[in-house]
Amino acid sequence: MYFAALLARTEDGWEASDTELDDVETLSDLADLAREASPDDDTVLVLIEQEDAWFGVVRIDGEDDPRIYISDAAAAARSSYGEILLTAELLGKEPGDDGPDLDSLDLDGTEDGEPDDDDDDGTAAEAVPHSPVGDTEILDDLGVSEKELRALGADDALNSIAEALGASEVLETVR
Repeated sequence: MYFAALLARTEDGWEASDTELDDVETLSDLADLAREASPDDDTVLVLIEQEDAWFGVVRIDGEDDPRIYISDAAAAARSSYGEILLTAELLGKEPGDDGPDLDSLDLDGTEDGEPDDDDDDGTAAEAVPHSPVGDTEILDDLGVSEKELRALGADDALNSIAEALGASEVLETVR
């Protein structure tokens, strides 16, 4: 089960709204959705969790590039919402480094593109770590340190973050 909410910082405090991510296909779509929640270019946090598996925070400050933190990249990679957040840059890959190019493939006649068992070097498993990825200082200036963020478990992370921001009541209204 997923939960996603937008927290927009205003001069009156935090405002929360739940959001449907069904129409969001890219990180740009998500950033646009967040910017719509704050017409004054204030900070907007997109909080996403998959129950007991992972959580993510996307921070949009005006027109700046989104900043992302994901608690468990491997768990998020198995999720449609996580795939939106796990950009090549976040995973430390060069753009366009999605895999081998056709010239470097050993086309040895195996049927239907079946992999040759001798060629499995484990690089796919290494591509997405079973650990946090992203900007660990994403919430430092809002009262959640890197150490506190890394210590959060997926089961109650969003409530803990909202509490530190002073936004737990507004988050509860959209839960």
